[in-house]
Amino acid sequence: MAQVVYAGKVNAPDFPENLEWLNTDHPISMKDLRGKAVLLDFWTFCCINCMHVIPDLQKLEAKYPNELVVIGVHSAKFTTEQGTENIREAILRYGLEHPVVNDRDFEVWNSYAVNAWPTFIIIDPEGKVVGKHSGEGIFSLFDQVITGIIKEFDPKGKIDRTPLRFALEKSKAADSFLSYPGKVAVDQTQKLLFITDSNHHRVLVVSIPDGAVVEIIGQGGVGLKDGSFEEAQFNRPQGIVVDGQTAYVADTENHAVRKIDLVAKTVTTLAGNGTQAPQFNITGTGKAVQLNSPWDLLVQNGKLYIAMAGPHQIWTLDLKTLEARPYAGSGREDIVDGPLRDAAFAQPSGITTDGSTLYVADSEVSGVRAVPLQASGDVETIVGKGLFDFGDVDGTGKEVRLQHPIGILYHDGALYVADTYNNKIKKINLRTRKAETFLGTGKTGMEDGNALRSSFNEPNDLVFAGGKFYITDTNNHLIRIYDPASRQVGTLQFKNVGKLMTAAKKKGEFRGELVRIPEQEIGVGDGMIDVTVKIPEGYKLNAEAPFYVGYGSADSGVVRLISKVHEQNIQNPKFPVSIPATFGTGKTDVDIDLVVYYCAEGKESLCLIKQFRVSVPVQVVQANGTKNVRVEVALQPAM
Repeated sequence: MAQVVYAGKVNAPDFPENLEWLNTDHPISMKDLRGKAVLLDFWTFCCINCMHVIPDLQKLEAKYPNELVVIGVHSAKFTTEQGTENIREAILRYGLEHPVVNDRDFEVWNSYAVNAWPTFIIIDPEGKVVGKHSGEGIFSLFDQVITGIIKEFDPKGKIDRTPLRFALEKSKAADSFLSYPGKVAVDQTQKLLFITDSNHHRVLVVSIPDGAVVEIIGQGGVGLKDGSFEEAQFNRPQGIVVDGQTAYVADTENHAVRKIDLVAKTVTTLAGNGTQAPQFNITGTGKAVQLNSPWDLLVQNGKLYIAMAGPHQIWTLDLKTLEARPYAGSGREDIVDGPLRDAAFAQPSGITTDGSTLYVADSEVSGVRAVPLQASGDVETIVGKGLFDFGDVDGTGKEVRLQHPIGILYHDGALYVADTYNNKIKKINLRTRKAETFLGTGKTGMEDGNALRSSFNEPNDLVFAGGKFYITDTNNHLIRIYDPASRQVGTLQFKNVGKLMTAAKKKGEFRGELVRIPEQEIGVGDGMIDVTVKIPEGYKLNAEAPFYVGYGSADSGVVRLISKVHEQNIQNPKFPVSIPATFGTGKTDVDIDLVVYYCAEGKESLCLIKQFRVSVPVQVVQANGTKNVRVEVALQPAM
C-alpha cells in the first residue's frame, strides 16, 4: 500500500488584491499563512449544506488552534449575498470566528476550479495545495489530513505555532433585545405573539398589541435540554406554531422538534436527538429518529407538517405516536412537480395552509409550491422556475421572480410571502397567481411609514393577528407591524424588557464584555463607588427598562458596602450612580456588573442591550484623601 503524502506540489493561488475582507482588520495573503495548515471554505450564506459544515469547522479550529487557519471564501449565489454588509450579518448570525473574503466575482472560486458549495481546499505550511473535497461531513476527513500535515512538516520545523489573532466582527456589534428573530406564531385567543429569538436561543412570548414581555422560554445558552422555561435550552430555533395550550418549535440546529407546555411551563423533546441525519428518508419515532434542519412547522389533523430544509423535503410527525417520516419530496434538490414522492424541493423554509393544501416557501429555487394534504394529489409550482432563476419581478405565474423567500402566510384567500433577499413582502392571488409587492421598497433599511415606502432587512416570517401583520425583520432584530387600515408600517416596542435578562441573572451567568480598568489608589474610610455609563450620540437610555448594577469584591474586608445592597435596578438613572462603601487598608479587585438598555433617539424601537463586567484593582492606603472608586464604560451605537 502506497504511503500517503501530505505535502502538496502545486502552489496555492494567492487572493487577488482589492477584495473586501471581514473578521480581520487587514487583507490576508498566502505568505501571511506560511507555517500553518490552511483550509479554504468556499460557501454562500443561503446554503443549508454550508450551514451544516460550520460545527465541523469549529471543531477543527478548536482541536488545532495554533496549527490550522480557516479562511472563508464567500462566493455568492444570490445577488443580495454579494453585499459585504450582508455577509457580515451572516458571519454574526452563524458565529464565525475566522477571516472571510468577499469573492463576489468568483475570482478565487475560478482560480481553484471550484464548482459546488461547499467546497474545501487544504493547503500545506509551504503554501501548496494538498487536496480538495466537496460536501458535508468533513470533520473526520480533515482531522486525518491535518494530523498528517503536522506529522509531515513538524520534524522539518516548518509548523509555526505562533497564534494568529483576528479582529472579529462580533467585537464591534452591540447586542439587541432580539437577535436574528426567525419565525413568529400567534395565540389569537390570548392575544400573544410567540417569537423564536434565534441567536439568543430562546422563545419570547409577548402580548399584543402592547408588546409586554410575558414569558422567556429557554435560558439563552446553546444546548438541547428539557425542563422548565428557565432550564430549557435550544440551538437557533426557527419555526414555531401554537395549538391551544401547546406550542411546537423547530429547534433547527439541534435537528429536533420541541414541545412547549404553556400550562406546566415546561419544554420537552418530541423528535430528534441533536444529531443531524446522515442519510435521506430515514423514518423513526421520537428521540430515536434523526432529523435534518427542521425549519418551519404547521399543525393539521393531529400531525405536525415540517419544512425539513436539510433533505429538501416536507415531513410529518404524528403527535400521538411520534412517528416521523417524509411526506413529500424525493430528497433531490430541484424544482419538480408531480406525485408527492417524486416531486423535488430546494431547501423548503416556510409552510402554511388553507386547510386543504400546504403552501411552501421553497427558498433555493425562489419559489412557492402547493402540496396537497391528500396523498393522491400532485405537487404544483405557483411561482418559481429553477435553482438559478431569481430576481424581483412582479407579474403573473411564470413571469414572477422572487429571491430566496423564507416565510409564507395564507390569509383571506391570498399568500403573503417574506421575499427575504428582496427585503419585501409579496402578495400572491391564488386564483389568478398574480404576485405584487405588498410592503417594502426593496432597499435594505429600517424605515417605518407608508407600505410601499417602508424598508426591511431580510424579513423571514409573518402572521396576522388583531387586524395587523406582524413580521420578523431578521437582520434589523425587530418585529415590524403593518396595519392595513392605515396602510402604515410600524415597529413593535417591547415593554417589561427587564425580564429579558432575568434568566441569566438567576443562573449567575455572564455573557457580556469583560473590562479591566487601571488600578486606583484611594483612602481609608467611608466613600463611594461611582459608576458612569457614556451613551453614544443619537441614543438614550430606555425609559421602559431598568439600569442594573451589581457589586462584588474579592476581599470584603478591604471594601464593604454601607447599604448592604449588592445589586439594584434603577429606573432612569442619573450618572454617576453612587454606591456607598467603606474602605479598609489593603488591596483588592472591585467587580461591577452592569446591564444597560439604550435606544436610538427618534427610533425608540431600535434598542440595544449591553452587559459589562468591570474589574477595578483598588489599593487602599491611609495617606490618600480620595475616597471614590471611579468606574466608567462607553456604549457603542448599532452597526
